[in-house]
Amino acid sequence: MNILVINPNSTASMTDKIVASARQKASAGTTIIGASGTNAPASIQGHYDEAMSVPGLLARLKQAEAEGVDGVVVACFDDPGIGACREVFSGPVLGICEAAVKAASMISTSFSVVTTLPRSVPVIEELIHGYGLSHRCRRVRFAAIPVLALEEAGSGAREKVRDEILRAIQEDNCEAIVLGCAGMADLTEWLTEETGIPVIDGVTVATRMVEALVSCGLKTSKIGAYALPI
Repeated sequence: MNILVINPNSTASMTDKIVASARQKASAGTTIIGASGTNAPASIQGHYDEAMSVPGLLARLKQAEAEGVDGVVVACFDDPGIGACREVFSGPVLGICEAAVKAASMISTSFSVVTTLPRSVPVIEELIHGYGLSHRCRRVRFAAIPVLALEEAGSGAREKVRDEILRAIQEDNCEAIVLGCAGMADLTEWLTEETGIPVIDGVTVATRMVEALVSCGLKTSKIGAYALPI
C-alpha cells in the first residue's frame, strides 16, 4: 500500500518531521511517500495562506493519482481544499483535523484543541462544527506561537503547548487533547507523558485511518459531490 502524506506548506523541515511521524506509526508493508507544497506559503496561518496552498496541493494529488497511490493524508490542521482533493483523487483523502477530532470522540466524551495562533481558532471551530462534533469540543485554545517556531530549537514552543494543555485540563474539564497543527506531530508522546491525558496527533491517526479505508477496498464516491471536476 502506498500513501501520500503531503504537507501543503513549503517548509521542508516540517515535512520531514510529519513524514517521520507517519512512518513510525504506519503498518508494516505500507510505503509513506512524503511531499511538500509547491509555490505555497512557508506556513499556513489563516484563510489567505490556506487558499494559496491549494493549487500546489491539487497538482500533487493529480500526480499521485497517475502514479497509482492508494490514499492521501493532507497534513495541515485547516484541512485545506479537502473537497477539491477528493474530486481529483480516486482513493480516500483525509485531513488531519477531521481524523483527529473523530478519533478524540471515540476515546473520550470531550476534548479541547490546542493550536498555534488566535487567528486559527475560528477556522478550527468552523471545521469542528462541520464535522458534527461541536458538542464534544470544550474549547479551541492557542499557545500564542507562530507555526515555524515549532521548527526552531530553543524557541520554547513545546513548553508553551504543554502549558496550554495543562490549562485546558484545569479550565475546560476535557478528557483528551487534540494537537491543532501538523508541526506538533513529534511532540505527541512527550506531551502525553508530561500532562497525563490522551494527546492526539492528526498525522498519525489520519495515516492509520487511510490505511484502514484502503484495506477495506473503499474509494471516494464519484457519483455526487466528489465526482471528477467538470
